This record gives sequence, structure tokens and C-alpha cells, in this order.
Amino acid sequence: MTADATATAPALLLRPWRTSDATALAELGGDEAIRRWTSAAVADLADAERWLREQVRGWESGDRLAFAVVETPAGPDGPRLAGHVVLKRGGYGSGMAEVGYWTAAHARGRGVAPRALRTLTDWAFTAFAGDGPARLRLLHQIDNTASCRVAQKCGYDLTAVLPAAPPGFPLEGHLHERPRPEVSPCRAAPASP
Repeated sequence: MTADATATAPALLLRPWRTSDATALAELGGDEAIRRWTSAAVADLADAERWLREQVRGWESGDRLAFAVVETPAGPDGPRLAGHVVLKRGGYGSGMAEVGYWTAAHARGRGVAPRALRTLTDWAFTAFAGDGPARLRLLHQIDNTASCRVAQKCGYDLTAVLPAAPPGFPLEGHLHERPRPEVSPCRAAPASP
């Protein structure tokens, strides 16, 4: 999947994570913001390799579809890892799925997270139209104001403030939700010639 370039940032490619991403992922693991806001911190190459194996298992089971967000066109060192987006599918018939994301420090402030989240959201509602989620959920800690802005830019409405649940969630959280867009029956399928 791709997200178009902007006046200040290159186009984005969203693709499944690869084991070859381990070194780049480990390099991003030292970022304080990523460690603060994510539940699966990557401290070194071994952690990165473990995390990538979990992403592969998520695709195999179909319950966690994680994408590397890569800036294109490629620079002198090749495509540059800019972030991560994920769709965590609920159980069959649950009607809910959860999205999440993070952005590499070098890519922040250039609209990477909103563009990647919009692309993932559109894909989730389209790719799983028949048996997919009727609603996507997005959770973040209450003091993560950047994540709140991304959610709002992408049409995820703030629907609840969740209580703290230490130790994993030491502060209150925000729950944002976005319903699947309604498709008019007359626009659901193209007319036959």
C-alpha cells in the first residue's frame, strides 16, 4: 500500500515487516518516545529479531497485521524506515479491530503517522468489507497529545476516557473510534453495461 508524497515529505510504502528489517528496527529502538509510548520496546538486535518473528506470526494467524512504514523514493542508503502501523483484528464476528502506530524520530512532524494511519484505515475497511470490522478502535495514554492529534486528523472520534490500569497503563487513556463508512446500495457495485 502507498501514501502519496506531500510538499514536505516523500511518499510512503506500507509493507509487511521483513526479517531483514532487524538492524534498522534495532537502531530505532533507542528512541525515548518509542520506548515510552509502545508496549514492546526493542533495545537491541535480539529484541528486534524477536519482535519481527511476532509480526510474522501475526500475519500467519491473521489476527495482527503489522506494516513497516518506509519512506520512498529510496535515498542513497535505500528506503528509510519511518514507522509502523498495525491492525489487530478482533475475534470472528466481534465487529471491532484495533489500530496502532509509531513514528521514527527522524520522520516526526512530516505527517507520516496520519498518512500511514489513513492508508491502513482505508485498507482495513475495504479489504475486509464483508467480514471485517464495523468499527476501528485506537487507544493511547492520555498524555500522548501527538497521538491524540493523529487520531483526530484521521477521523477517529474520542469516545471515552479509560481508567489507569497499572503497571501496563499507569495513566488514564483515550479511546478513539471510527465506524466503517456507509456505502450507498446504489454505489456498492458498478452498473453493468
